[in-house]
Amino acid sequence: MNRITAGLALSALVLTGADAEEVERKRVAPPAVYDVAPGLGHFTDDVLFGEVWLRKELALRDRSLITVAALVSTGKAAQIPGHVRRALDNGVTPAEIGELITQLAFYSGWPNAISAVTEVKKVFDERGIGAAAASPDAPIPLDAAAEAARAATVRGSVAPTAPALAELTNRVLFGDLWRRAELSPRDRSLVTMAALIAIGQPEQLPFHANRAMDNGLTRVEAAEVPTHLGFYAGWPRAMSAVPVLERVLASRDSAEPAAGSSPNADVQIIRATPEATSIGSADRFTGRVQISGQYRATAPARVGGGTISFVAGARTAWHTHPLGQTLFIVSGRGWVQKEGGLREDVGPGDVVWIPPNVRHWHGATSDSSMTHFAVSEALDGNAVTWMELVSDETYRSGRR
Repeated sequence: MNRITAGLALSALVLTGADAEEVERKRVAPPAVYDVAPGLGHFTDDVLFGEVWLRKELALRDRSLITVAALVSTGKAAQIPGHVRRALDNGVTPAEIGELITQLAFYSGWPNAISAVTEVKKVFDERGIGAAAASPDAPIPLDAAAEAARAATVRGSVAPTAPALAELTNRVLFGDLWRRAELSPRDRSLVTMAALIAIGQPEQLPFHANRAMDNGLTRVEAAEVPTHLGFYAGWPRAMSAVPVLERVLASRDSAEPAAGSSPNADVQIIRATPEATSIGSADRFTGRVQISGQYRATAPARVGGGTISFVAGARTAWHTHPLGQTLFIVSGRGWVQKEGGLREDVGPGDVVWIPPNVRHWHGATSDSSMTHFAVSEALDGNAVTWMELVSDETYRSGRR
């Protein structure tokens, strides 16, 4: 009987040990969490690590990248070592971790990056990981047209107020950092997206979300980023990112051909007729101005324009364009001036580019008529913002 009792007791002990081992295996939260906040322990083990980390919408490697990015960008130094170990186990290389920190120095500040380095170095030493070396790969080429447009936007919107910041943005941030080969373009965009969500800067998200998807991030992966970061940046910041991301996806949908649309759609011709010619309104132009051939392309295209003829002395009011404007001088002589700049002479065959959001005017000279063809793109349906008329003194002197 004693043997039976002992056997049952031993079996119970073995079962209890197995059960305890299973419980321990499932637990990721430190024991102190269960002592202080058992509900937090439950959500940590059963939801965050028992469910979210197992979702297939993002690879484990990607989840580690955005988690470390969130921790670095928000200065959560104490949590960095554990997730760096997990990231290494999930296939993120030491060089990629180092470059993630370098990237986020620009997006969340040097103090957070330097603090992260201190914590990561402890893990590298623990695992015998030596000093990092620069990648031997050539800098990654960026799309020339997209970069030209981006740089022009920075010059137009940032340089007038902070010229050094504009110059550093174009030369260092995008001319150097974003071209480094230590992180793939997709991963660089992914960690930047994660940092912007984590620090509560969703207004910066459209550019980087579009860039990430242009670099290979799928829509499903993009949507999973705020889902994952709800647990690391908090629900309010994750929820604030959702409508921004929704607009990005909608704009990409509108830019793609609709399902079943034909590549052989009809060519449109806008015929020149007297009825298609209008006179420039007095609140937007000074002097007699005639507008003809005015058009606006059908979505998803955003381009529009027209031919504008100015008699001598006629000109536009001050105005800006959200995505810039190009002028092709057809005939006569004209003047173009940006606020704070010199008045420039233009003539037949000249092409003028006005960067986005640059306040400017253009028109005929005081003794010659001028005709130009103007082209601009609309942003959210708006292609131009009109301001006050150009004074006679400014027009004659060329000084604002």
